[in-house]
Amino acid sequence: MFKKIIFPIFLSLIITNHTFSYDSTSAFKENNVIKVGDHITLDFIGVKNAETLYTPDFYKDIIQKIADTAHVKVASIVDYKFEPQGYTVLALLLESHMSFHTFPELGVISFDFFTCGKIHPNVAVDILKKAINHERVVHKTTERNTIELYKDVVAHKGMQNYYTVLDEIASIDSPTGQKIEILKLQDFGVALFIDQEIQVSENDEYLYSQAFVELGLEVSEKAKTAAIIGGGDGGVARECLNHGFESIDWFELDKEVMTVCKNYLPSIFQNVDDHKNVNCVLGDAFQSIKAVADDTYDHIFVDLTNEDYCIELAKSNMSELKRILKKNGAITIQVGTIDKEGPQVQKWINFLQESFGNYQEKSVFVPSFDCRWTFVSSQFK
Repeated sequence: MFKKIIFPIFLSLIITNHTFSYDSTSAFKENNVIKVGDHITLDFIGVKNAETLYTPDFYKDIIQKIADTAHVKVASIVDYKFEPQGYTVLALLLESHMSFHTFPELGVISFDFFTCGKIHPNVAVDILKKAINHERVVHKTTERNTIELYKDVVAHKGMQNYYTVLDEIASIDSPTGQKIEILKLQDFGVALFIDQEIQVSENDEYLYSQAFVELGLEVSEKAKTAAIIGGGDGGVARECLNHGFESIDWFELDKEVMTVCKNYLPSIFQNVDDHKNVNCVLGDAFQSIKAVADDTYDHIFVDLTNEDYCIELAKSNMSELKRILKKNGAITIQVGTIDKEGPQVQKWINFLQESFGNYQEKSVFVPSFDCRWTFVSSQFK
């Protein structure tokens, strides 16, 4: 599977006027997750006359008030005045720390509070909102524990989404220049990331690979010979075998991707590289296909990234792709997400329409991608 999702995690907490306590470990007894505390940040925006209204003594007094409310103990407080303006005030707590940093020229006062205590640091919110004149406040809460939040770099526009990572299983720098990571995700199982983008997860990969191969077979029923370009996780090769293909040439640039998936994603890879009907060809696929005889394949599956570079690569090699594809055979390409990359998907559609005079598309929602993924297929008539 080559390219993309996302599991969004929305961190929110309803604040009331009541001080509350909680069991900092009860929610984490499963999965061997260790919780170490809670951390909040508050950025007060639109603060006027901060330098004159809010002195170090103000911050020291309010730190003590918050500490008393949260039942934490202040060990010491230090402050520093910047020239020409601005303060940093830091409180060392027995249970961690509190701090203020001011930006009078921007009208911003920043506060953070990290504690392993029994009272949640959100008790500071109402106290500070009443004490500081402001236009709005940006409030963020983080649970500090052994779970990693891995940022999705291709989230829906205007959103920040994260995967919940329970474990990092492998991290490898491939000789081809790709950063390969195998991570265990809370909701999607073991997953492959390349250059920080999820490529496949064991819990829902079948949705992608099945839709990919089935679209090609809807366009052309012939299912004897196939070429796969890319798809190092093995899912497309597996589905071709499941649909009865007798001869599959699998062209993959990065051997390391295949090796990692074989070792860490066996439920996806299923040792397809050892199957008698599969011939693995390592290296530049578009160079390798020059040695393939004319009219060899009923189907060609292109499972590369959906970027402009790959469109140009496919364009420059279209004569070769047509040469090795049988008449009435089909070429099927993964073209990205219609939900997040509509213009890019349309570029691929236009390219196939121009090249073959026909196309058929299919989209499937992949939960770990947090979007529909689109495939386009054209028949060579």
